[in-house]
Amino acid sequence: MTRIRQRAIVLAVLALLWGVAPATAELMSFDSVETRRILQHGPWPPPPVRDPSNRASGDPAATALGQRLFFDARLSVGRGLSCATCHDPARAWTDGRKQAVGFVPLERNTPSVLDVARQRWFSWDGGADSLWSQTIRPIVDPRELGASARQVAEVVATDPALSCLYAKAYGRPATVGTDDEQVLVNVGKAVAAFLEGLTSGRTPFDEFRDALARGDRETAGRYPVAAQRGLKIFVGSGNCGVCHFGAAFTNDEFHDVGVPFLVEPGKVDAGRHAGIKRLKADRFNLLGPYSDDASRATATKTKHVQLQHVNFGQFKTPSLRNLALTAPYMHDGRYATLREVVRHYSELDMERIHADGERLLRPLKLSDAEIDDLVAFLESLTAPYAAKMPPVPERSAGCGS
Repeated sequence: MTRIRQRAIVLAVLALLWGVAPATAELMSFDSVETRRILQHGPWPPPPVRDPSNRASGDPAATALGQRLFFDARLSVGRGLSCATCHDPARAWTDGRKQAVGFVPLERNTPSVLDVARQRWFSWDGGADSLWSQTIRPIVDPRELGASARQVAEVVATDPALSCLYAKAYGRPATVGTDDEQVLVNVGKAVAAFLEGLTSGRTPFDEFRDALARGDRETAGRYPVAAQRGLKIFVGSGNCGVCHFGAAFTNDEFHDVGVPFLVEPGKVDAGRHAGIKRLKADRFNLLGPYSDDASRATATKTKHVQLQHVNFGQFKTPSLRNLALTAPYMHDGRYATLREVVRHYSELDMERIHADGERLLRPLKLSDAEIDDLVAFLESLTAPYAAKMPPVPERSAGCGS
């Protein structure tokens, strides 16, 4: 079955979960501990966020500029790739590949950028401490878009619509050769302003969670019984909420979950260990000269993060929202289906977790029926309309089409 066909089936099932109630509502019994843990995963959506380190955050002109640049292949060497090449709106802002491909094949799976503004660290290894600094990295990485600061400045300065939006966002036009790096940073901040608006909608789980909170048994009973059974495992014996915590279903931290980090013979992906090294050396981190947060409060995490041996082979806990549309899974895309992911945790090989690794992980030892139930719950965390374009910003400011 093709991935397109699989996605069509998933969307059809989600539409049924969203809008069609069973003939007879059936609500399982959840005890007080289970209920408290369920309610911790909401409400959704949370309020919009603004980034104090990014002066463009929330600015309409910057958002419009960022949207144009996200889809603009002129920001790459050869002008053949754009941010949207890997973060395709039609694929819930991923690429559907096992591992990303830029100018060369890369080693990690492409994460969705939905709800990215609410993250604490960025990239699988946390090598960036802000959304705007993370946005700069692939633009200049020779393996990805491979552009230079000069190329970026030339694109913005010579395109009338981009130049107009840039001037409205930053109060002065982009220039070439004067301060190309500042233009590059401002472009990263504009793209980040656009990405902040990519938020996912409500899911069948959110309807259930809110109904449970207000004591509406009839509405809560519309939630599929298989998903309710899977939810019991998630908040109960599975202890999944320790890492997949809160409304976004992630603690936004880093863990070794027994996934091998050998890339090829003689080469490993060090994960968070390498990410901290990259973060500390990054000129664009929140301690550097380009943060707009004069208080440096947002840089506290960067200042105090410490490189430790335990970080080796750790990768960021992804959000579980919309994961039915973002296969394949894990940092290296090794699992094609959610069922494979659940089976990984069911049959966890503790010998693959290094000695300083996770103390809470244990094989779940689920039956086939329990695996099906947990998958049903995980699928219910997907918004039916996650794979679509956001509203186009108003042609703000008379800057052309």
